[in-house]
Amino acid sequence: MDLGLRGRKALVTGGTKGIGRAIAECLAAEGAAVAICARNAAEVEATVAALRGMGVDAFGQAFDVSDAAALRGWVAASAEALGGIDIVVPNVSALAIGGEGAWQASFQTDLMGSVNLVEAAMPHLEKSAAASIVIISSVSGREVDFAAGPYGAFKAALIHYAQGLAFQLAGKGIRANTVSPGNTYFPGGVWEKIEQGNPKLFAEALALNPTGRMGKPEEMARAVVFLASPAASFITGTNLVVDGALTRGVQF
Repeated sequence: MDLGLRGRKALVTGGTKGIGRAIAECLAAEGAAVAICARNAAEVEATVAALRGMGVDAFGQAFDVSDAAALRGWVAASAEALGGIDIVVPNVSALAIGGEGAWQASFQTDLMGSVNLVEAAMPHLEKSAAASIVIISSVSGREVDFAAGPYGAFKAALIHYAQGLAFQLAGKGIRANTVSPGNTYFPGGVWEKIEQGNPKLFAEALALNPTGRMGKPEEMARAVVFLASPAASFITGTNLVVDGALTRGVQF
């Protein structure tokens, strides 16, 4: 299937590792130009070089998405570098679980990092013939699990936010969806750290999934890229759960 992404321009926050990196690479493999950001400048530079090596235009900057001014500056610079914006993928999470500081971190990074990205990109999305917003939520946003608290609460808020955008922006031809990954394992990721530091919790989490394994970043990325693409032109306002049957709740 041709997803219709060749020549499109996409922005992905947190694009140097894990799910974000896989999304950026999957978009590039489909012929889309990609702009990324992350906090580590060396990792941004290396990722941009890798994306350019795939034969597409790529751009990147290092900053923290909780810095609204820096985020707006990156969006403007990315639009100039790529020649517009068709797709935005707010992907970054503070991965904050508990404590007062975790609530503030999740609010600024998970929620406002997504809202500020969408608002900054909106003038460019309004000019696109195939505008799409795909926000990365989590299965923790739709059921109570070990991440109950700020992480789960703000992931749930992102699903509500995206579905509101879908309704509000439909008349402008701008689609908005969320993807809710289940537990996703990759080198350097949170689950590898849990496996090493809290093997009991890791074993309990692994046992919950009837597939007998956790997801891979590229499995999440494929779902995101499909939803972002013109091939999904009549899909908007949905939350796509990609979890290998981890969750039990029926989603209507």
